[in-house]
Formats: sequence, structure tokens, C-alpha cells
Amino acid sequence: MADEIKSEALSENEAGQAAAATPQTASANADAPQALKPQADEQQAVSEESGTQAPEAQADEPQTMADVEAELNASFRPIREGDTLDCEVVGVEDDKVTVDIASYTDGIIRKEDVSDDPSYSIREHISVGQKFQATVIRRDDHGHIGLSLKKAASLAAWDRARSLLASKENVRVKISGVTKAGAIAYLDGIRAFIPASKLSLGYVSDDDLPGWIGKEIDVRVITADEDGNHLVLSAKDILHEKREEERRAHIALVKPGTITEGTVESLKDFGAFVDIGEGVTGLLHVSQISQKRIKSPADVLKVGQKVRVKITKVADGRVSLSMKAIEDEGDPQTDTREEHYDLPKSEEIGTGLGALLKNIRL
Repeated sequence: MADEIKSEALSENEAGQAAAATPQTASANADAPQALKPQADEQQAVSEESGTQAPEAQADEPQTMADVEAELNASFRPIREGDTLDCEVVGVEDDKVTVDIASYTDGIIRKEDVSDDPSYSIREHISVGQKFQATVIRRDDHGHIGLSLKKAASLAAWDRARSLLASKENVRVKISGVTKAGAIAYLDGIRAFIPASKLSLGYVSDDDLPGWIGKEIDVRVITADEDGNHLVLSAKDILHEKREEERRAHIALVKPGTITEGTVESLKDFGAFVDIGEGVTGLLHVSQISQKRIKSPADVLKVGQKVRVKITKVADGRVSLSMKAIEDEGDPQTDTREEHYDLPKSEEIGTGLGALLKNIRL
């Protein structure tokens, strides 16, 4: 009995000690978060100042089933002909391009759907990793989606063509072929026509056209008709402007009073145009052709004839010439102006015998 009482007393004593220890442990555990909190607050403050996230926020979140399901649904989204898709090149071959279109299968762009230009090189212009848009033209191309790069680019290309037409901006193209009436080139994948009359300042015959293949020239858009698929280019306007600039530069060096040789280019009723070299053409007025009165320049001149002329005036980009001024080669600087004299009545010239013998002394 005594032993049982003693055992119970010991049990009560241990229970009391355990109860006394429990508040301390609880207190220590309660203090632990308080000790870590300032450090956490400090880390958060540093993260906010530096603009970075805490390490926990930077870690990539594991992909959930919802994410996987969303990607799967996207890959099986309905694709229709005419849709324009974002593409990333994953493979390049001589005759086709393979692209990732974020679908259940890859897209294929065959060479004929890249450009109409027969000289176009896929490997030269397209590389893996390149991104662009293409239009769906076939939903099943041997298990892939058939796409067209040129169809997607067509709208943008015609927009640019119209912009070039409005701005008259120069653009360089390479002539890839010829027809009976002109040359063929490609502008942003669009087949363009350059009439033979617009290739050069001079005449280009049908026999001359093949020699233009492979040449690169600067042109301007002069017709951009998307509905009619009609794109026309011209190099002539650019060449004409360049020649005019050169002509004006040479004219600035021409000095009045200079005597030079020229070639008659053309004849008009009012005079002749004479090429005096360096792209400079001057006007030889009918009144400056000869000391004698002539009815028409054609009476004394012909196209291609070599003539010596004196430059009498340079103004506003125009050169005036005279042959009459140098008819007297002994005095090439003879003034080209006609001189008029008014004789006094007392010195009028007569033809009678009395007038002739008037001042003779015998």
C-alpha cells in the first residue's frame, strides 16, 4: 500500500515537471518566428530596392496539368486555309523550309511558295531560328500544314509598292529575264515589268534586251495595280535626272566668249541645237547662224554637221551660241551685236555724179 502511494506521488511529481517544462518549450517555439522575421523583412526590403524577386519567387513554378492541357489544346486548334500563322524556321533545304507553328505538326513552305523569282535561293535568304508569318494554303501536305510565304508577304509588298509610287523613291532591282517588249525584275517577290523604252535614255532594241539580264539597276515604281497584278518600273527618269545634274555641273564651267567645236543635234524653225560636249547642248538661233539673212537653219546646216561656235551667253542653265560672231576668223572676238549708225543729213550718201565729184579738187 505504501509502495502504491509512493508510486502515485512520483507520477504526480513527474507530471508536474513535464507541465512546467511545456510552457518554456512553447515559449521558445513562439520566439523562433520572431527571430527569423527581421531577416525575412530585410531580404524583402533588399529585393524591393533592387527590383528583383526573392529566391523563392525566382524559381520556376512546376507546370500544372492545366498548363499541359492548355498547350495540348492549342496544338490541336483548328487551322483553316487562309489563316496567317506565326512561324519559326526549324529546317532549311534547297526546295523547302520547315517551320514550327505551335501545332500538332510542323508547317512546310515549298520553294514555289516562297518566291516567284526563279533565281531565289532558300539557303541564302532563310536560316534556322528566323521568324516570320506565312499563310495556310493546304491543310494536309504529306502530314504537314502547307504554307505560303509569298502569299502572306504579298499584301505588305503591294503596300510598299504603292508607297514607293507615291514617294518616287529609288530602289535597286536585278533583271532576271526579258520579253519582246522589255525586261523582267522582282520587287519584294512581285514580278515587275520594265518597258524597253524605260531601261535607258537611248533606244534599246529587241536584240539588245538579252544583254540586260543579270544587270542591277536603280528604278522607280510608275504603276502599282494590285488588282490587275501589274507592277511597272522605270530607270529612265532616274537617268534623266542624273544627266541633268551632270549637265548643270558642266554648264557652270562654261565661259561666255569661248570658241569651240560642236555637232548639230537637231534643227528647228527658230534655230539649231548644237552639242558642245560634256552633255552640254546650246541653242544656235537662226539670227546667229550667218551674216547673211537665211529663212531656215536647214538651208545651211544639217544634223550631224560639225560647226565652230562661240558661246555668247550662259544663264538659267541655258547656253546661247553664235556662228556669225566668228565668220570673220581674223577677229574671233567680234561683237555679235548688230551696230546701227545714224548719218547726219549733211553727210548722206548719194549716187549722183555731182555727189561723187563734190569734194574733188582740180
